[in-house]
Amino acid sequence: MTMDHGICLQSVVPVRSEPSHKVEMCTQLLFGELYSVLQAEPEWVKIKLEYDNYEGWINVKAHSALDEPEFEHLLHAGARCSLDLVQLVTNETKKEQFPVLYGSSLPGIEEFRMEIAGEVWVYDGQVSMISDFEEGDEEGPGDLMELKHDLVHDAMQFMNAPYLWGGRSLFGIDCSGLVQMAYKLKNIRLPRDASQQAEQGEPVTSLEEAEPGDLAFFENEEGKICHVGILIDRQKILHCSGKVRNDIMDQQGIFHNNLHEYTHKLKMIRRVI
Repeated sequence: MTMDHGICLQSVVPVRSEPSHKVEMCTQLLFGELYSVLQAEPEWVKIKLEYDNYEGWINVKAHSALDEPEFEHLLHAGARCSLDLVQLVTNETKKEQFPVLYGSSLPGIEEFRMEIAGEVWVYDGQVSMISDFEEGDEEGPGDLMELKHDLVHDAMQFMNAPYLWGGRSLFGIDCSGLVQMAYKLKNIRLPRDASQQAEQGEPVTSLEEAEPGDLAFFENEEGKICHVGILIDRQKILHCSGKVRNDIMDQQGIFHNNLHEYTHKLKMIRRVI
């Protein structure tokens, strides 16, 4: 039987641009996230992440294979997210445990238990709810605004996390990873990169029309998108620059609270919810 899929059964796994430990980490897998195998070599496996279709290489030692039926089962089982900043998960079958991080996937979890590839896992922590927005229910204005504020609250849990190129966790994250993870916690999928995220949702004409949770995109000297952040309100933005931080925002861009200067030039604002 071919094993053309896999699942991350470690706290966090680096995904690299080429099959080598010496090249850049382009993204990360968190516990419970699924992927498909595109190419296998003795020491490395090229994968496509199910969550955002991102491609890269993981070391074969981090690869936990799934057959097609198990992959499909977990894919459709529903994956809520861990809401504890750090919490232990236990493999009851092997009597092993290790920490999982905020925003990790918990496929098919029910009453703190999951079954993955014939093994029983227990996560005794806070778990996200399935978003009504994602299920397509009608949201009233009050419900939708509550969802936006909840999204900002969840994103603020990453405050002061250090910047890490390709990172998606509290222990290292980049600007687009912060945005993707904040929306993941509300069961709303966004692509991995800022340039891809800028194609989602609807345009917001000006900062005066912005709402909490809207995404602000910034451009470099060539006019290309180079940065993204989450609007807390019309005067403040949460973004990752050096670390996840809360800075002043206006129509010109981000005004760095410590440097006392503008560091990012605003290009556009988009609304996903």
